[in-house]
Amino acid sequence: MDPDRARDMLTAELKALDERAEFAAESAAQVASGDLSANEGGMQQHPADYGTDIANRMESDGLVQTIEVQRRRVRDALDRLDQGSYGRCAVCGREIDDERLEARPEVATCREHADAQPVGG
Repeated sequence: MDPDRARDMLTAELKALDERAEFAAESAAQVASGDLSANEGGMQQHPADYGTDIANRMESDGLVQTIEVQRRRVRDALDRLDQGSYGRCAVCGREIDDERLEARPEVATCREHADAQPVGG
């Protein structure tokens, strides 16, 4: 893949993820600001409502973490681009095919090693 095209794609993806991260953090803060022990009248909350609140907090936290992992992968890909190793599999060193990079420009491995953990990753 052309390095300029890769940089454009990765930069656009990082910008979109930054916006999603901001929204997710705001949403998580709103969910976390709720009092799990009592409702507005100070009365004990129904157990089902309590369970829903817990599930919402877990979902919000999970979304924040997922977006952060995605942002890290894109930043890592930009680093590889700067270092001249972008487009090479982190496991075997072979070129990653353009079709794979077009679909997921942040990937660090070829299709054969898609499930492998890259060195240092």
